[in-house]
Amino acid sequence: MADTIQFEGVKTGLRQSKDGYLLSIAVHPDDLPGDLMRDFVGSRYMVVMVRLNDEEMPYERPKHHPEVASAGMLCRDRDFWMYVDVACSDTISSEGECTEWFKFYFDIDSRADLKTNDAAREKFIQFKKGFEAWKKE
Repeated sequence: MADTIQFEGVKTGLRQSKDGYLLSIAVHPDDLPGDLMRDFVGSRYMVVMVRLNDEEMPYERPKHHPEVASAGMLCRDRDFWMYVDVACSDTISSEGECTEWFKFYFDIDSRADLKTNDAAREKFIQFKKGFEAWKKE
């Protein structure tokens, strides 16, 4: 790899200019590489950043699962209730009944379990696709 410099920094600001975003990073004086100080303003760099957790290890961002929010919305949707009746022969007449049916059908304790239960999430995604196709008929 080419001559590299490494240092730890803390994000202190982010703003937008006509040229793009300006990222401000505070660097402790002991960590500031001399080469960086000597390079002229306008020097180009390839930047690689890794957010650190409290143990000085790479931070793992939580995965976003839109299925959880979607499940909540569908349990309030009367059209979804009708689809459940058509697809599963289960009659639903309230959000509470739909929530209970949902947990039973997808074998989960809570709709939030869709975040961690891959099998239930995939089954829900397929069921939702069936519902969306049914609505278009």
